[in-house]
Amino acid sequence: MQLAELARRLDARLDGDPKFEVTGVAGIEEAGTNDVTFVSNPKYAPLARTTRAAAVLVAEDFPAIPAATLRTSNPYLAFARAIEIFYQSPVYAPGIHPTAVVDPTARLGRECHLGAYVVVGSKVVLGDHATLLPHVVIYPGASIGKNFFAHAHAVVREGCRLGDDVILQNGAVVGADGFGFAKDDAGRWHKIPQSGPAVLEDRVEVQANACIDRASVGETRIAAGAKIDNLVQVGHGSTVGENTLLCAQAGLAGSTHVGRNAILAGQAGVAGHCTIGDGAILTAQTGAAGDVAAGKVVSGTPAIDNRLWLRAVAAYNRLPEIARLVRKLSAAGEAK
Repeated sequence: MQLAELARRLDARLDGDPKFEVTGVAGIEEAGTNDVTFVSNPKYAPLARTTRAAAVLVAEDFPAIPAATLRTSNPYLAFARAIEIFYQSPVYAPGIHPTAVVDPTARLGRECHLGAYVVVGSKVVLGDHATLLPHVVIYPGASIGKNFFAHAHAVVREGCRLGDDVILQNGAVVGADGFGFAKDDAGRWHKIPQSGPAVLEDRVEVQANACIDRASVGETRIAAGAKIDNLVQVGHGSTVGENTLLCAQAGLAGSTHVGRNAILAGQAGVAGHCTIGDGAILTAQTGAAGDVAAGKVVSGTPAIDNRLWLRAVAAYNRLPEIARLVRKLSAAGEAK
């Protein structure tokens, strides 16, 4: 593809040879002479001058470099779109594999693809253009919108409701039983029925081996556009707001409520019955045992303001030096 055509499709301004042919995309350090790459993190800006790439997607105000530039207000998003242009995902033709099991009461939309050993239970509603790859299981009574894509071994449990354009990566489980038990007089744990569904609104993606538990009563709800990373746990009765990110190994205990546009970085955890406000950020390995106000950035366990946490970590690294100074002052005081 010529750079001029790529610039047109990305709505970018080209500085360079419009007829130069590019054939793919790559990271800035690995890119070859016919690749397109990008810079969105200032940390990598110096590499733009030495990269072998044919062209670099950069911000509008990025300085001139030897390579051609494609200038745009959002280089990272433009790079994602460039990948879509050059990388074509596998296409799965409509049809039902002979080994798939579909209950006669299930209603399937137009042009669905059901792979080997897929199971679709009774009274399931599956929208148009759904793709279910091998060993996907849809339990009875589940309702799923159009353009659903479930990778191998994903599971949607009974009565759960999924909107349009939902993606489940391998091993994702939507609607497994929440972790609810009550202790009887003899000290034995009695299972609390988990009667409420998990609900995923439009454009939600749940990545590999993440679990969205169903609720004991009410529902667990993931709002439109939220993205849930690998190995994330969303406890029963929780809610996650629009366009929120839950990154790898993050965990929400039961009845946690996370607002819109929040970010829980890797291994962040929230205790039950807490509220995380709109736009809040929990940095990696943060443990929140209480509410976090909208727009706050918190770190550490227990969670505190990120700037305070950074100062505390700096002081922690100096503790041996501080201890020596305290001992020295103490000894001097005793000598008097």
